[in-house]
Amino acid sequence: MSCGTDVRQLKNERPVSAKFDTLKTDFRLALETAGGEPVEAFLGEFPWDMPRRELAPRSLPCLEFLVDAAHIAPPWAQPLVSLLATDGAAFHWGQTYTAADFGVRFMERYGWLEVFGTRGHFVNETAAGGVLLLGPNVLYPDHHHVAEEIYVPLTGNSEWRMGDSDFVPRGAGEVIRHASNVSHAMRTGSDPLLALYLWRGGPLAARSVVTGNAGATR
Repeated sequence: MSCGTDVRQLKNERPVSAKFDTLKTDFRLALETAGGEPVEAFLGEFPWDMPRRELAPRSLPCLEFLVDAAHIAPPWAQPLVSLLATDGAAFHWGQTYTAADFGVRFMERYGWLEVFGTRGHFVNETAAGGVLLLGPNVLYPDHHHVAEEIYVPLTGNSEWRMGDSDFVPRGAGEVIRHASNVSHAMRTGSDPLLALYLWRGGPLAARSVVTGNAGATR
């Protein structure tokens, strides 16, 4: 039996309650490993000992891209990405938009998992953190929100735009900060994008204001 099979078997046999603690631990590890000082400054004295919120599992079509994400994620991100690739359907995934906003194809390739926040698996009323997943060949159009935000891609080969600038490539582990109400967009090529996100300030569950083209896929 291969090492990969052993790890998968152990994860599948893990009690459900332990999977949530592992999710938070692996999220924190990836965030602190890649984010460094910018993330520390953003979070400050963050209380990682948060009560757990009972949420029913909710899977999405985009979870099929997690296996590909695990193949291209760097070693420091593997604990989290591997957990999501094997146990992703055990968690509660969300979507802010609908097919009426961006079309069916976008919705099949888009989703997020809030680890902590006002809707996440762990309760926090002042900050939100989780992962964004976009499948290949997707444009997440220009949008903005009151909350300031940090992204840390766990996979490379994606392009990001802020304000009126052009799209620029961003690699795994880069820290991308969006100030309050600054427009930004992302697009993927042949690989999926999996990225950590942090929000603070403003309503943490607010829907973004979309200023890009609706139905935005390519």
